[in-house]
Amino acid sequence: MNGTTASRRSPVVGFIGLGDQGLPMARAVAEAGFDLRVWARRPASLEPLASTPHEAADSVEDLAAACDVVALCVGTDEDVERLVAQMLPHLRSGAVVVNHGTGVPAAATRLAEQGAAHQVAVLDAPVSGGRPAAEEKRLTCMVGGPDAAFEQCRPVFEAFSAHVVHLGQAGAGQTAKLFNNALLMLNQRSIADIVALASQLDLDLTSLVDVLKLGSAASAALSLLNTMVRTDNVEHLSKVEALDMELFDQAMRDAGVEAGEVTERGLSGARGLPALLARLND
Repeated sequence: MNGTTASRRSPVVGFIGLGDQGLPMARAVAEAGFDLRVWARRPASLEPLASTPHEAADSVEDLAAACDVVALCVGTDEDVERLVAQMLPHLRSGAVVVNHGTGVPAAATRLAEQGAAHQVAVLDAPVSGGRPAAEEKRLTCMVGGPDAAFEQCRPVFEAFSAHVVHLGQAGAGQTAKLFNNALLMLNQRSIADIVALASQLDLDLTSLVDVLKLGSAASAALSLLNTMVRTDNVEHLSKVEALDMELFDQAMRDAGVEAGEVTERGLSGARGLPALLARLND
């Protein structure tokens, strides 16, 4: 089957990575009416999809051979590259592989070049919003890659996204996501600075943060405190954010851009998140 034929009908969508965010994304794809195929290393990962129409593949290779679009929502660029290497010999000409994870632009470019050699398009399409947004189908999807592949996949992305933005060629989606993450962490550091000053005054910190959320100082970083960022997950989120800042730093260095000051302040915002939350809940 060629790409033109595939684009005339609703694509068969494969999904790998049924974790905290990938599971509701895959469910949304099926609920939007797409033929959903999935593969998971552990059978237990498929159990939450029991009431969702889908077909489980026996292997990565079988999934690739059956699908027009394969979405990956896995941990690292290395994980993505390993899976793509397994799939490429089995994907149809005109198929599209989509990486919804966060990585560096250089890896996205490398994957696009590898896919092109097999007449397969690769899109980097990281998402922002976390599990709550995935469950409510209001993620923001930032896409890099060929125009035709983006248009082919746009209806799939819209199944779980409130906003779908095509930012340019391979790597552009990852660049946008890394800037998004960096700015969040910079804002966290700024919030920590203000809270540290306010704690020296006779102010109720909880009330202060509540009113800041209502004014011109409002930000996602503020709104996430004690909602999505909680005492039971803040240590984990802090480590994940620090890893994201390291990816940002690598991407900037790969591009020859000096961003050391931004990286250090962002890392401070990430690593200081547990202390900030503790201060607000003291």
